[in-house]
Amino acid sequence: MILPIYTYGQSILRKVAEDIPIDYPGLNELIENMFETMEKSNGVGLAAPQIGKSIRVVVISLDVLKDDFPEYEGYNHAFINPHIVEVDDSETALLDEGCLSLPGLSEPVRRPTRIHVTYLDENLQPHDEWVDGYLARVMQHEFDHLEGVVFTDKISPLRKQLVKKKLEMMRKGKVSCSYRVKTPR
Repeated sequence: MILPIYTYGQSILRKVAEDIPIDYPGLNELIENMFETMEKSNGVGLAAPQIGKSIRVVVISLDVLKDDFPEYEGYNHAFINPHIVEVDDSETALLDEGCLSLPGLSEPVRRPTRIHVTYLDENLQPHDEWVDGYLARVMQHEFDHLEGVVFTDKISPLRKQLVKKKLEMMRKGKVSCSYRVKTPR
């Protein structure tokens, strides 16, 4: 089922999400719906707060990048109760980021290129690993949603001033995109 994506200005995007128990009711269906919603919206990642649930669940699909990054062919994973436990900030990269919850907005964000994460996969198997490259960026972006952070919180003060009007319009529910959204009232 395709779910509406909550846009900027919705209070749930500012809440810290809760870990869920492994017997969370309907978890497999939720993950399936999140993948379907993300795919229909042309995203590469989606966090549960973006569909109105303040829980620590994220889905990431990098298969669409396989032409440029062959290592991501077939990469479709769910992350349950994910946490970034350490950041290696010895190397960072500045790249444009967009977000399904901020339609039409893209800004350069500097992020570390390597992170240490823990999570359960869709089979509830625990993982404790270092991740680098583009996957590390996508994880940071999506896991930020679980902390009540959106990517515009991480842009330069000058860029924040330049997008202030667009963000205010979103906060008022004025968005235009090709997928289902739930805007602030």
